[in-house]
Amino acid sequence: MNIETSAIHNGIYKDTEYSSVSTPIYQTSTFSISELGEQKEFDYTRSGNPTRKALEENLAELENGYEAFSTSSGMSAITAVLSLLKTGDHLITSKEIYGGTYRLFSSIAPQFGIEVSFVDNLNDSEVLKKTIKSNTKMVWIETPSNPLLKIVDIKLVQKTVKEIDEKILLVSDNTFLSPYFQKPLDLGCDIVIHSTTKYINGHSDVIGGVVISKTQELSKKVQYYVNCMGLASAPFDSWLVLRGVKTLPLRMKAHEQNALKIANFLQNHELVEEVYYPGLQTHPQYDLIKKQMQGFGGMLSFKLNLEAEKMNEFFKSLKIFQAAVSLGGVESLIAQPWSMSHASMSEQDRLNAGVIPQLVRISAGVENSEDLINDLNQSLKSFCCCC
Repeated sequence: MNIETSAIHNGIYKDTEYSSVSTPIYQTSTFSISELGEQKEFDYTRSGNPTRKALEENLAELENGYEAFSTSSGMSAITAVLSLLKTGDHLITSKEIYGGTYRLFSSIAPQFGIEVSFVDNLNDSEVLKKTIKSNTKMVWIETPSNPLLKIVDIKLVQKTVKEIDEKILLVSDNTFLSPYFQKPLDLGCDIVIHSTTKYINGHSDVIGGVVISKTQELSKKVQYYVNCMGLASAPFDSWLVLRGVKTLPLRMKAHEQNALKIANFLQNHELVEEVYYPGLQTHPQYDLIKKQMQGFGGMLSFKLNLEAEKMNEFFKSLKIFQAAVSLGGVESLIAQPWSMSHASMSEQDRLNAGVIPQLVRISAGVENSEDLINDLNQSLKSFCCCC
């Protein structure tokens, strides 16, 4: 079944009583039993709920996973996966990841005795081999990276890691591309996570996450932690994500088309020093992108040739783009990672990751591309002499 059909039909819980086409919202905290000792599929919504189950079946199918677990946020999905590690274990990741993930790995994980190594380039097999130790239990990938859209070669990392120890878990954050443009489990990952707040929901009206595992053994472990720590998503939130995912293929095509047009415009603008977008042939990893991804996504970043104090003027003069954290909604958002998505990192850590005040990140929505480009153009005009 093609993904356009799967997104609409897979995992949809059938209402046997009234045959509703839309999955019902089972807005209940608990479920009654007929007699003592009766074992039912659902007994308490923290442990399981029909609406959430429908979403989980849908997302597991889209990512070609064994099972999915819908969580209350992207960070709770990451927390569930981090819980697979114990005191004394070692995790490897990149220096350039989402600020919230960096904060969790650098500040919270060490409190539980988990050692974390942040490397410059996971694609450097020799560096990766040297970083792996006897207690390494997990390698965390974010590709494309946030916010510079660098690409991790998933198959290369998988081969490097598994040759040393096949028990090391390879985890990928697939939020930026969604299952429509990339399937990390097919490329060798053991677990994939999403902030479903973003593209999977696509309407900026819910907070959610998901963990999708490749095997039954991993699923049992993830399920235990999601239930034990109360990380699961609520029924109404699950329904909102399930409603949104039905249009995922349509939206991703529109996001990509707009992002590519915006990237091409910015690439030729005198105030723009550099554009970071996987769809540009100038991207240094374009060949890998064409092999690993089925599309380029709707996220791009660019470096403005403006003094830091003028950045606020640029943002304030935009009329369609909204300055806001998050991404992946139908509306176009713009952000300064330095003061927004990556503000929790120290100044030096931000600089080490290539995050500077002049870096701007765009989540291209599905509006008319000419309107979006005109909006950027009118804002940039006030800062240049030749526009």
